[in-house]
Amino acid sequence: MTRANLVFAALLAVLVPLSLLAGRVWIAPGDFGPGNTWLILAELRAPRAVLAVTIGAGLGAAGAAMQGYLRNPLADPGLFGIAPMAALGAVASFWLGSAIPPAWAAWSLPLMALIGAGLGMAALALIAGRTTSDATGGAGGGIALFTLAGLMLASLAGALTALAITLAPNPFALSEIVMWLNGALTDRSWREVAIAAPLTLAGIGVLALAARSLDALTLGEEAARSLGVEPGRLLALLVVGIGLTVGAGVAVAGIIGFVGLIVPHLVRPLTDRLPSSLIVPSALAGACLVLFADSVVRVLPLVTELRLGIALSLIGAPFFGWLLLRMRRGRL
Repeated sequence: MTRANLVFAALLAVLVPLSLLAGRVWIAPGDFGPGNTWLILAELRAPRAVLAVTIGAGLGAAGAAMQGYLRNPLADPGLFGIAPMAALGAVASFWLGSAIPPAWAAWSLPLMALIGAGLGMAALALIAGRTTSDATGGAGGGIALFTLAGLMLASLAGALTALAITLAPNPFALSEIVMWLNGALTDRSWREVAIAAPLTLAGIGVLALAARSLDALTLGEEAARSLGVEPGRLLALLVVGIGLTVGAGVAVAGIIGFVGLIVPHLVRPLTDRLPSSLIVPSALAGACLVLFADSVVRVLPLVTELRLGIALSLIGAPFFGWLLLRMRRGRL
């Protein structure tokens, strides 16, 4: 295990028990006597902690892979269409409302979010994948088109989501849409863990398969081709891997941004800076970041719990500005 993996695995081992104890009602380490303590831990805090680790790991790994592919330290998976498309699918479930059979009602939101992420993946592959099969396009054309296609999908999904909010059928649906889009782990259960965990693990596994090709891509497009990298296969792995990790997170928790942007920068100084060395440590660091942020929002002395997506945006936006300043000074 590398130094980065050891550092963040140790940090995660500390944060998990702290997350189980933290909340509006603190649980003392030895306070496991009669009462509701075990119920609170098993049914409320444990699934929330596991879900925070799962979502953070997926977003961290996706961010590292995205930055490696685009060779851009400012790249974030939420900016490239899949998360907005997943959010659009979830918003559609609020619109369908009573049209959904009762037996499917509890699963409609995550299912529609995953369908939205799948459509985003398919659209990205169809648009960006064309240049990878074009002998004259090269990998550079694929990267540029991947970026433009992702931004187009994000803009379209954002506009359609805004339209859905504007035309919300009733005030309740409007409130639910807005609150859900802010991202949170409140009131999540083991059902959401069962949805997100397998998909996220599968997505991280797919991204790991792309790691060596991403290393070769750091030498340039032509050098990567000469080393046997197939641009079409690499793009397919990234689209599937990022789609699974980001889509699974959005499906159960709403939009939680900036994790994929922040985490690789925290991890990079502890590695040799190659993409293959970043994916697993970024997954561990992402798990730590989301788990820590979720623990903090639970203990803040506010009337209502601060939404996790808002909290991470308040951290991520200044961090993004700091990265821009470093880039302007040529230090990034």
